[in-house]
Amino acid sequence: MTSTVSVYTDKMKEMSMLSLLCSCFYSQPHPNSLYQYGDLQVKGLNKRASGQSFEVILKDPGQSGDKAQPQPLRISPRKEVSLEELHKRLEAAEERRKSQEALVLKQLAEKREHVQEVLHKLHKENNNFSKKTEEKLIQKMEVNKENREAHLSALKQRLREKEVHAAEVRRNKERQTDLSG
Repeated sequence: MTSTVSVYTDKMKEMSMLSLLCSCFYSQPHPNSLYQYGDLQVKGLNKRASGQSFEVILKDPGQSGDKAQPQPLRISPRKEVSLEELHKRLEAAEERRKSQEALVLKQLAEKREHVQEVLHKLHKENNNFSKKTEEKLIQKMEVNKENREAHLSALKQRLREKEVHAAEVRRNKERQTDLSG
């Protein structure tokens, strides 16, 4: 609230007494009312219940007063260009175009080379991975084969032992039947 009051007091200091009295009697500003604030010109456009609109005009720092007109741009006259100079310019433009084209082609070649290197490296890594995986698989298969053979030989050994034990038990049984009989 205090900032609004200070703004209005500043505005009243800048306004002329006649404008202040007129604004008290008329809610609409005069269409040509113009306020000066240093380098600014403020022109009130519309006053409505929703608010008031202003047009703010900034003065050019080089302007001294309202009568100064903006200076038009000075265009220097074109000098005559000889045919030889035109040919030189065209050749220079062609050289620039060719050098730009060569630079672009060089960059494309470098990109292609980089892509080929990356693909070669990827292919090499894939081959190494495949070889390592194949070696691991072969090693696992050999270990499994050895374990299977060891297991089968252990089973055969136990079977032989059982057969030998069964044969021994049969002989002992036959001896007992012979001795008792």
